[in-house]
Amino acid sequence: MRAVRFDSFGEMPYVTDVPEPEAPEDGVVVRVEATGLCRSDWHGWAGHDTDITTMPHTPGHEFAGVVHAVGSRVEQVRVGQRVTVPFALGCGACPVCRAGASHVCPRQWQPGVNGPGSFAEFVALPRADANVIRLPDQVSFAVAAGLGCRFATAYRAVVDVGRVRAGETVAVFGCGGVGLAVVMVAASLGAQVIATDINSASLDLATTLGADLTVDAARPDLGARIEEATGGGADVAIDALGSIETSREATGSLTVGGRHVQVGLLPPAVVDGRATVPMHTVIARELQVLGSHGMPARDYPRMLADIADGRLAPERLLGRTISLEEAPAALAAMGVRTEPGVTIIAP
Repeated sequence: MRAVRFDSFGEMPYVTDVPEPEAPEDGVVVRVEATGLCRSDWHGWAGHDTDITTMPHTPGHEFAGVVHAVGSRVEQVRVGQRVTVPFALGCGACPVCRAGASHVCPRQWQPGVNGPGSFAEFVALPRADANVIRLPDQVSFAVAAGLGCRFATAYRAVVDVGRVRAGETVAVFGCGGVGLAVVMVAASLGAQVIATDINSASLDLATTLGADLTVDAARPDLGARIEEATGGGADVAIDALGSIETSREATGSLTVGGRHVQVGLLPPAVVDGRATVPMHTVIARELQVLGSHGMPARDYPRMLADIADGRLAPERLLGRTISLEEAPAALAAMGVRTEPGVTIIAP
């Protein structure tokens, strides 16, 4: 089969022929119909993800396709089913998984990180019964490929972690794939949404997805400007980018008792002796600081039902579609430029 690989961190990826994978005893092989090009893939290729230890490596962690083969111990998944999976596969047996939090399982396995990923014609996955999710016929492969990391992460961050309610003000920091999905989900709940980014095209797209106000993040004092625009601060701030600056500005944009949801990945917690989230502001305003990381498989049916019924339209987040042969250059380019919307690779 054809697959994208790289031989060392930061070295130009390439497309090559590799053996088709076999299904693990407890797993499946999925024929990949669509896979998303995500900045997390770029972080892995650049060497920022220390869990990637085996070279050569095939990236890719958000995808959808058709079950091609099943292992001997799989009971609930069948060949021919249209499926997707979360980007973090729980073990299904530990106390964390039994409590419904498989997405933060201490023994989680991630395609494109702990093993070969979905930038290929086929991908093998373990722990199928606990993690494989059936796709409704109304949800296309391209839409489902954008769910596994960005949209599902945004959905849980807004609905379950941020607990956004109608009439609340939500400030979204960063309008990449996650941030744009946050805008859509928050607007669907009846929140007033403020979107921030340095890219005017991303802000324009955020407006079409339900943002009531957009703010140029390239100008100084972003948090203070949002505080002024809201007459005292936002109820919820969601850092969908992940930087020292955005986490600090997001915290500063909140009203008393507000909720900061950190979704974007951050560097180590202490920089120059200061925590990346200003704790003096957290204390003074009695803020809640919440982390959000993906979504467990058991919660996908609720999100998929909202999509199938038309309450959410993640297809509006889709950008260009590229071939597997175009993927290496597109992956490497993510370090210097990004494009609005989700880029889909069609093997």
